[in-house]
Amino acid sequence: MNDDPRSILANSRMGAFQIAAVGVCVLLNALDGFDVLSISFASPGIAAEWGVSRGALGIVLSMELIGMAIGSIFIGSVADAIGRRPVILGSLVCMVIGMFLASTASGIEILSAYRFFTGLGIGGMLASINAMAAEYSNARHKNLAVTIMAAGYPVGAIIGGAVSSALLAHYDWRSVFLFGAAATAVFFPLVWFLLPEAIEYLTHKRPAGALEKINKTLKRMGHPTVEALPEVSGEKEKHVGVAKLFSPALARTTVLLTVTYFMHILTFYFMLKWIPKIIVDMGFAASEAGGVLVWANVGGASGAFLLGILTQRFGVRGLTICSMAIGFFLVVLFGMGQADLKQLSIVASVAVFFVNAAIVGLYAIFAQSFPTDVRAGGTGFVIGVGRGGAALGPVIAGFLFQGGASLPVVATIMACGTLIAAGTLALTKPLPVSARAPSVT
Repeated sequence: MNDDPRSILANSRMGAFQIAAVGVCVLLNALDGFDVLSISFASPGIAAEWGVSRGALGIVLSMELIGMAIGSIFIGSVADAIGRRPVILGSLVCMVIGMFLASTASGIEILSAYRFFTGLGIGGMLASINAMAAEYSNARHKNLAVTIMAAGYPVGAIIGGAVSSALLAHYDWRSVFLFGAAATAVFFPLVWFLLPEAIEYLTHKRPAGALEKINKTLKRMGHPTVEALPEVSGEKEKHVGVAKLFSPALARTTVLLTVTYFMHILTFYFMLKWIPKIIVDMGFAASEAGGVLVWANVGGASGAFLLGILTQRFGVRGLTICSMAIGFFLVVLFGMGQADLKQLSIVASVAVFFVNAAIVGLYAIFAQSFPTDVRAGGTGFVIGVGRGGAALGPVIAGFLFQGGASLPVVATIMACGTLIAAGTLALTKPLPVSARAPSVT
């Protein structure tokens, strides 16, 4: 009889409940996608109503990204300590409050504070659901599950963008945040009933009642239960939490992945945050600008799903590096400008197709690069520090524009981030399979 529930999950066929749990993670990431980009959809209206300069607008566009960075680093580590599920539920509450308060803002300073607060919840969510999706999957489909989870982000942006464009055609920018708060609140009962704590986490941390919780979840999955938890062998951990990320075994991986994510996300968020304002400045309506961003995210979602499928036959690292290299050239092409709105939408869509494919590839690489005891914390640290690139991207672009730089120059400078990321990712090495989970006897 196999008494290791992790082995049961790794080697068994994924049932409906496991697929549903991964599906909830996909939906949560879709929610994050809308919540992050809600400020992008609202930004033209905010700029028009309050007379905000491009430089100041760039700072506002980055505030939730700064919050996400802090939330990913610190709340991600909390998820390794107290569990993924309570952190996800707490993050949802934070996001609901932040989105609602943003709709009440009367000035740029208070709006920035509310967006920062919302970002804290989004950051904690991202680190937790990445670990949860990996830990609910079997060994065969782990990369696919994580990449599909990450693909939820642009799907949320597509749906949210379509709704936002419709709202902006009849109401002001505040309606976007009110819709986001309501949509976020709906997910609380969904998580409560369909997303129990991950078995891999419970097996490793062994809180009170762990065996009973594991067997209850195994039954819901249709798998056999276990009579006892496996004994943990080996020496007691000398490094815990963030400290372990810089132990000799993980330091190189942590640093290289952080630099990779930082540089690539700089390019990614330049595209996502500035597309609406760039299109409006070309003379198009805000609702039309939102449509271009929606098409960009259609491309992002398509790239994410395709990369996820390809990981079943090809190495995720090589696929990700190739996507980054191609994405560099396409972002430069976007900056050269196009003849009409249709061509702008096509170029933006294809560029984000490759740039976002690389993003979801990185999420799969994170899941396979850190062991269970620091998986959420490691992912959170890389995302958190890397989000500095996400925060800097819109700011740098904003001040480049304000300084008189043309769109082709700004796009080329910002595209260099993803090219550098391809180089640093090529220097990383995956964690051996035997080291991804604690050893048992």
